[in-house]
This record gives sequence, C-alpha cells and structure tokens, in this order.
Amino acid sequence: MARPTPVSRALSQNFLADRATAEHIARLAVPHGRQAPAPLLLEVGAGKGALTERLAPRCRELRAYEIDRRLLPVLRTRFSGTAHVRVIGGDFLAARPPRTPFSVAGNVPFSRTAAIVEWCLRAHALTDATLLTQLEYARKRTGDYGSWTLLTVRSWPRHEWRLVGRVARTRFRPVPRVDAGIVRIERRRTPLLEPAAYDSWRCLVELGFSGIGGSLHASLRRAHPRRRVDAAFRAADLDPRVLVGEVAPGRWLRLHEVLAG
Repeated sequence: MARPTPVSRALSQNFLADRATAEHIARLAVPHGRQAPAPLLLEVGAGKGALTERLAPRCRELRAYEIDRRLLPVLRTRFSGTAHVRVIGGDFLAARPPRTPFSVAGNVPFSRTAAIVEWCLRAHALTDATLLTQLEYARKRTGDYGSWTLLTVRSWPRHEWRLVGRVARTRFRPVPRVDAGIVRIERRRTPLLEPAAYDSWRCLVELGFSGIGGSLHASLRRAHPRRRVDAAFRAADLDPRVLVGEVAPGRWLRLHEVLAG
C-alpha cells in the first residue's frame, strides 16, 4: 500500500476532505443558473483533486494548478480520462492570465491568499473568483465585521466582494487552527465608475486610508478644502468623526462624486 504524501507546512497545505463541501463550492463557482458550462476555469491549488473532480463537469476547459510536484502523478492519473482537464505542475502565481473570459476557483493556501487575490484583481479577463480562505480574511474583505479594508474599497467600482459560506476546520486534513470562509469576487459587467475616473478614485481612497491627520475627515482635507469635505460628508450622510474602516463602499462613491466632481 502506498504511503500518503506528507503535507508541506511551507506550502500551507490543508486538503479539503469533505465531498459535500467540495460539491457546494463547485456549485458556488459555477451556479446552475448559467445557460452553459463555464468556458474556462482555473483551479488554484488542486491538491489531491477533491474540488477538481466537482469542478470538471461544470466547465468546458479546466486548468488545475498544483505547486507540490509530489501530488502530480496521482492527479494526472486521476484525470487522465477527462480530456478537458489539464493538470499543470507549477505555481499558479506564475501563470499568465488568459486573454479570454475565465473564472478562478480553489482551496487557497492560507499563507498565499493575498497574492492570489491580487493576481485575480489584476487579470482583465477574469469574470469571477470563488476562493476558500481563512474565515477572518473572508470576513474582513467582505465587510462582514461591519468594517471595510483598503483593498476592498479600492477595487469596489470594478469588483463586488461577497462572503457566500463558511466551512468548519474539521472538513480539512490536516485540521487547521481556524475555520474557513468562501469569498466570491465578481467583476462587474458595468463598472460603477467611468475608466477616466478610476485614478481619482484610487487617490481618494488611498489618501483616506493613509491615517494622516488622525481621521478620514482630516486626511481628505489635505487634498481638498474643508468646505468641500464637509459637503461630501453631508452628501454621504457621514459623521465627521467616523472611522475610515466604518465607511461602506457606497458612501465612498458619494464622497468621490462630490470631491472629484
């Protein structure tokens, strides 16, 4: 009997070990409401293939990336009879994003979550990403704590972030210390801002999150007259004492409308 492949702590490996959870994630990644299977799906961190198996029937082409070369022989054998599944040995982050519309799904190594999300946000042809991450990360990025992060607000005009599920840590092997969350990032078909406005949006949000001045109101006054900042806060229905993390993306849009108008 072959010995099981030991996990790599360096690669932050926690394999999904529950079939029902894998099926649930696959349904979120490729909803039944679609008229046809997804044309192209990239899986980050295929592991032992638990999620790969559930994603395969839902797309016309599946590229399953796995960085741990010890897992590749079993993966390739498992999907050798599935012509539209290609197992790719290597780092997902080194992959060049496709130029045609594509989706991303995967049980993301917790230690590499930030880099993988950034890769997805930079990919112009990405339509959506369904990622299994640490629950704390998922809640912070989607506003589930009642606060919002710089990354989420900055990307909001082009990408919608949602927390679409939670997964108990006992569904993984080895069992991690924390539960996981399922983050869904969708590129908006119609952006909330015109392309020409995105530079001013980014500058405004980054200035607001800079902490300079001790408050959001004070930070924005470094680039705008106080009367305009006051008017923007009234338009967004914000108290001047509000903490920057408490400002939801929709209110940031109102601030931008007044201050960049």
